[in-house]
Amino acid sequence: MLMQPFPSDFWRRRPGWLRLLCLCWLLGLLAAGSPAQAQTLTITAALAAPGDGPGYPDGDPGAPVALPDEWAASRHGFAGSLWYRVTFTPPGNLAGGELLALYIDHVCSNYRVLLNGQEIATGGRMTAPLTHNCNHPQLITLPGALLRADASTLDIQVAGHRLAEVGSRQRAGGLSEIVIGPQSELSARYAQRTALQVTAPQAVGATLLLMGGFMFVLGFINRQESHLAYFGALSVGWALLDLRLWLRTLPLSHSTAEFLLVTLLGFITWVAVQFLLRYGGARLQTVDRALPLQAALLPLTLILAGPENLRKVATVWYAVLLVEVMVASGWYLWRERPRRSFWLMGPLLLAMALAGVIELVAQRTGQRPLAAHIAALLAPVLFVIVGLRLVQQQGRARQTVEQDKAILEQRVAEAAAEIENNYRQLSELKVEQVTERERKRIAADLHDDLGAKLLTIVHTSDNERISTLAREALEEMRLSVRGLTGKAVRLGDALGDWRAEVVSRLAQAGIEGEWDAPEDLPQRLSARAYVQTTRILREATSNIIKHSNATLCTMKCTIEHGDLVFVVQDNGDGIAPETEGRLDRGHGLASMKNRAKQLQGQCLVESGPGYGTVIRLTVPLDRATEAAPPA
Repeated sequence: MLMQPFPSDFWRRRPGWLRLLCLCWLLGLLAAGSPAQAQTLTITAALAAPGDGPGYPDGDPGAPVALPDEWAASRHGFAGSLWYRVTFTPPGNLAGGELLALYIDHVCSNYRVLLNGQEIATGGRMTAPLTHNCNHPQLITLPGALLRADASTLDIQVAGHRLAEVGSRQRAGGLSEIVIGPQSELSARYAQRTALQVTAPQAVGATLLLMGGFMFVLGFINRQESHLAYFGALSVGWALLDLRLWLRTLPLSHSTAEFLLVTLLGFITWVAVQFLLRYGGARLQTVDRALPLQAALLPLTLILAGPENLRKVATVWYAVLLVEVMVASGWYLWRERPRRSFWLMGPLLLAMALAGVIELVAQRTGQRPLAAHIAALLAPVLFVIVGLRLVQQQGRARQTVEQDKAILEQRVAEAAAEIENNYRQLSELKVEQVTERERKRIAADLHDDLGAKLLTIVHTSDNERISTLAREALEEMRLSVRGLTGKAVRLGDALGDWRAEVVSRLAQAGIEGEWDAPEDLPQRLSARAYVQTTRILREATSNIIKHSNATLCTMKCTIEHGDLVFVVQDNGDGIAPETEGRLDRGHGLASMKNRAKQLQGQCLVESGPGYGTVIRLTVPLDRATEAAPPA
């Protein structure tokens, strides 16, 4: 049966706790290594004698001790230099050219190695401040020229500190069991332990340092995201705890270095609790004031207790700080339980708590099994995961903000355009209102002054021609006044006015007039359209009376496709070319066409000598009319 490959998103779809478990399993495989072969020699007993000379103390046979030897258990209160001596027979059946090596899993704080009285390796400074090699496994090649076929003596000088003067039991003096065997086999074990205890923590620590610095700056700039600044400070502080992995020899005394490390834990607890509170959406003034005071109180108690009591005071503080972090974690999980982030942060905080318990057990018992090393690496790895999660959330939030910003800018632009349009409309309305008031004033002046004078001439003049001209001028003035007042005219009423005027004028001239128009039209014609149309019809009537010699004139009004259409036709002589030229000057046909154009309409004239004249006037009703008000 063929094996089906994993889908590309297999691990992405797995729950976070399962991925975390697989990571721990892989780390365990990395650290376990292959079992020692039969030709390796594991030494679990030695002779031990104190001394700080260049070699094993002469005349002191030493006392037998079991390896691993933890000074806190076997030599309570001892500090300084201690020699270990073992005698061994080199394993046989080595391949040609194979070298023997000495592997030490844990030596604290520094060491020297002598083979048959000759120094073959040293870890650094053997006087204060001692080089710190507690986290570093050691692989030392045993020169074949110094080995003896029957029995060889191996002397190991270890310089270390008493438990009472260190903040962690791992940094107290001691030596693990030692293994002697082929270098090729021990190199693999050494590489695996170095990767787990040194290389991997260094890589994770560097990642925390860079990520923490970036997030601290990001949170400091954006005060509303203060939890980022606290998490950045937490990451940087935790990375500084592993500074000894990079700098084995510090330019500080041992007591100063331990004092700073324990003090750093107070700062880490401060920012960790604040991160959990701020990330959970809470800001408590009491906590804001108490945590900085606690961070200042911790180093003060260490100073008062003195270097010889650092371990006791630090242990009390460890318990207090652990309780604070656990309470803050519990509060955060309780607050976040309805949200999706609970299913990520919950397993991570649980894993951190488990790692802390394992570390406490290791500190209590003095034993550091594989689980203790994995737990020490697990915490910074979880910090990296949380940091990546925060960066992802910040990126999504930034993307959402940019989208909202774009939408807001679009709405602001729309609102600005609307405000500008409203302002323009208000300006136009204001101008229109001013114009309307001026029109009404002029109309009132014309009606009251000029109208009264024309009316007086009409009634008092004995000259019929003058009276007629005055009457025509009065009608024209009334039409102009109506246009200036801007009052709309009902289309049916306008048609009645036009019919009465046109038919009456034609009759006075001896021309029969026929009028055909629909009745009871609901539209209202604007004053401007009414005035212009009236003048066009008057001009057309005047031209028929003066120039056509017609006996019959028909006027037909229709509504076609939303347009008001007038067709004026006479049976006269038509328009001769020379006559048309005279009519186009002044207020003739050109005037009629211009007035129609002002109404967005047109005026067409069709004529020929002996065939009469047809005038077709089209006025768009959608521009010239207003909806009739409800009854």
